[in-house]
Amino acid sequence: MIKTIIVDDEMKSQSSLFKLLERFCPDVEVIGFACNVKTAVELINQENPELVFLDISMPDGNGFDVLEQVNSRNFEVIFTTAYNEYALKAIQFSALHYLLKPINYTELKEAVFRFQDSKKDVTLDEKFKVLYDSLKNEYKKIILPTANGLRMVELSDIVRCEANGSYTDFFLDKKEDLMVSKPLSNFMDILPEHLFCRVHNKHLVNLNFVEQYIKGRGGRIILKDGKEIEVSEGKKKDFIESLKKFAHSLPDKK
Repeated sequence: MIKTIIVDDEMKSQSSLFKLLERFCPDVEVIGFACNVKTAVELINQENPELVFLDISMPDGNGFDVLEQVNSRNFEVIFTTAYNEYALKAIQFSALHYLLKPINYTELKEAVFRFQDSKKDVTLDEKFKVLYDSLKNEYKKIILPTANGLRMVELSDIVRCEANGSYTDFFLDKKEDLMVSKPLSNFMDILPEHLFCRVHNKHLVNLNFVEQYIKGRGGRIILKDGKEIEVSEGKKKDFIESLKKFAHSLPDKK
């Protein structure tokens, strides 16, 4: 049985999640409930759960405060939230799990399955470090799910991303390329738009690696590694504007 704590400031949400777990996730044993940061920290320190369902927004703080204040973070977390785009982006960067309220039982079962199947290639402390950096808008690293487990990657090493069906191929600078088990659209939503630009339905490029743009109906990009990428006609204007903004943001060379 998976020892689990539910942290949520709404009793109705606590009860609803408990009933869903009881009915659809028989391997999960709920051992306690908390309704704010203070009681959550005390309960986690006392019970040492394996899994915590953690509400992001609470009266005396948020779920991230709980993670900072507990004695030990040797448990997995599934965040629950009504919707918070800013927080969700940070959570996705760190490969932590989340569920949007109202919680759907199929998504709940999938989240619990991912917990049970999760590979420990990246430690929880590493995940939380990426999470906290992302919350501060310091997007330096991203944790990517691959067939062989989780991989932590520096954003500065990502040359480009290419759609590959429901997967995405990550091409890295002087490192082994990765096939990631999420579609390209997922990374369009979370990779920093000042640094990454979608130039084609299949291609997302790191502007740091653009060497040359060749004019045309849509045009072509030549990257620093010599790779040529087609720019679609519909993406041309956005790409050129992104490139200009990026060039203006670079420090002057003296």
